[in-house]
Amino acid sequence: MHGAVAEAFAIVALILTLAAAVLRPRGLSEAVVALPAAVVLVATGVVPLHAATVRLREIGPTVGFLAAILVFGHLCAEAGVFDYLGSRAAQASHGSAPRLLALVVAIAAAVTAVLTLDATVVLLTPVVLRTATRLGVPARPHAYACTRLANSGSLLLPVSNLTNLLAFTASGLSFGRFAALMVLPWLVACTAEWLGLRVFFRGDLAGRVAASRGAPCAPRFALVVLGATVAGFVITSTLHIPPAWAAAGGCVALLIARALRHDVHPRRLIGEANPGFCLFVLALAVIVDGVTRRGLGTALGHLVPTGTAFPALLLLAAVAAVLANLVNNLPATLALIPLVATNPGAVLAVLLGVNIGPNATYAGSLATLLWRRLLPDRDRPRAGQFHALGILTVPVILVLSTIALWAGLSVVGT
Repeated sequence: MHGAVAEAFAIVALILTLAAAVLRPRGLSEAVVALPAAVVLVATGVVPLHAATVRLREIGPTVGFLAAILVFGHLCAEAGVFDYLGSRAAQASHGSAPRLLALVVAIAAAVTAVLTLDATVVLLTPVVLRTATRLGVPARPHAYACTRLANSGSLLLPVSNLTNLLAFTASGLSFGRFAALMVLPWLVACTAEWLGLRVFFRGDLAGRVAASRGAPCAPRFALVVLGATVAGFVITSTLHIPPAWAAAGGCVALLIARALRHDVHPRRLIGEANPGFCLFVLALAVIVDGVTRRGLGTALGHLVPTGTAFPALLLLAAVAAVLANLVNNLPATLALIPLVATNPGAVLAVLLGVNIGPNATYAGSLATLLWRRLLPDRDRPRAGQFHALGILTVPVILVLSTIALWAGLSVVGT
């Protein structure tokens, strides 16, 4: 299959795949449509078998890390890490709703950076909602903080987001240099998110919060393992070892004590690794390869600027943000990264767009869609309110973060 027919075939496959992932009919896995679509594209020659094999080999270690860190995040949750953080935030608020929001933003940013945005969406959000209800304050601004920081707060480390892992592999940067270049954009984005929420929800934050009961005992062993695992990410990167090994080591450490209590359930652990989503990512990589080699790649190539001057970085971040909201941030990353892989600064500008940009619309990020689906009906946001907040804040945050990245590149270099 060649020419316009192949291009149309690839685009239809991508649209159907994304629609199934967004709508999840009858709760079916994202892979139900993605996997057959990828097979059909290869079988019809839209994506050559050799190209598909290379693509899967490239993305395989990244997906392996994703599975390991998802399990690690759930083990941390079962060890009481998130409940402890929520209780400490309630105590530290000292009766101030704005202070509670600031603490939730800080915790969400830290959890996202260390345990990926999925941990913030799936594990931290319910804790935050329970904490707000217990203290008698509106849950809405704090729930929004979780999803906003799940996206914008994932700029810091290569392990914070699947988009980061894809970009990190292509950039050639070390773990430490990646973090050094992204720490200022991350701080700027998180601070701007807090200010935006503080102003937008000023009415909800006007009251006082109720007194908080004592916090549970700190899960010291789990916190130590968490810190050691983060250090392991840095060490494995320095030694050019896939970070999945560090995440797997953290899982083993948390499982040892549970094994002694005969409290390990292999089937549940496999479920926490979300194999359906992992297969979806693998299939999506093949589908996006088909779309880019059949026209999209050439079109994007005309839009992508060269160099690391501020205007070029801003244009690249803007293109990435727009594309993320049109086709979701994961396909946008897969499409754009190969075009800028030889320029680490440009790769990081793409990350600003695909991580901050999705806060503008529901469809920009699968994490946002999951967050919305998991919220109780009473806490589910109105579409108009969600998009109004996104349209008002995302462009400003994107510009400020791009300035921070440009400054970091000027000082630190790549």
